[in-house]
Amino acid sequence: MTGSQLSTLDLLAGELRRLRVERGLSQEELARLINYSGSLVGMVEIGRRTPSLDFVRRADEALESGGLLGRILPLVSLETAPAWFRPWVAVEQEAATLWWFEISVLPGLLQTEEYARVVLQDGGLVPDAEVEERVAARLQRQQILDRAQPPQLVAVIDEMILRRPVADRFGVMSEQVDHLIELAARPHVHLHVIPAEVGVHAGMAGPFILAGYDDGGWVAHLDSPLRAQVLDRAEEIASLHRRWESVRSEALSRRQSLALMQEVAKTWS
Repeated sequence: MTGSQLSTLDLLAGELRRLRVERGLSQEELARLINYSGSLVGMVEIGRRTPSLDFVRRADEALESGGLLGRILPLVSLETAPAWFRPWVAVEQEAATLWWFEISVLPGLLQTEEYARVVLQDGGLVPDAEVEERVAARLQRQQILDRAQPPQLVAVIDEMILRRPVADRFGVMSEQVDHLIELAARPHVHLHVIPAEVGVHAGMAGPFILAGYDDGGWVAHLDSPLRAQVLDRAEEIASLHRRWESVRSEALSRRQSLALMQEVAKTWS
């Protein structure tokens, strides 16, 4: 931000600092109360680090803020996302259900930090500083899965995503597959894998996401190397629902998918 403009991350940083000072706490004292490092508290207070949802919840409780920081945090996620992607970030924040199909990379909400960093480098075409901004934004988006009332995420992925090396760094995939197995244990996260033996299927046309609201409405997201689209026309949603049913029917059950992921994890260890 330039001039007198204040980013939402700056606002969060300033409010954290104000609340801490009003309580008469040093950064180290607050850090002990919330079980984080003093250096992290300091980095958040100068706007150099985006805090996690857990950090913010603990800080709100320790500082008796009435949930102020937690209300600011979703705005940080929206602002740090690329401009062309912000409409979908807003959708994710409100969705009750997310149905996500991917064929080449893992869904962004399921990626580890290092996997996201490699993917977002786009083969070295994206400057390092921009990559780090995008990684921070992606990790921030993932925090909707840690909310008290998270959306139900149903993800269908192609098996080759699990077996494809990422920058020839086995450690990245080992950590990533282990992370998927941990996520699969959450009741609101359903992971399904389309096994390689299926061959050609309806998902070959490309990835897509369907987001459902509590009121029964749906919107969709389609991505390409050049731009993203948010769709809400009834015929488009109906078409994507049919495609979803097709790819979902080709996928393994949750239990079978977990077993496959555990098998793949051994190949990356």
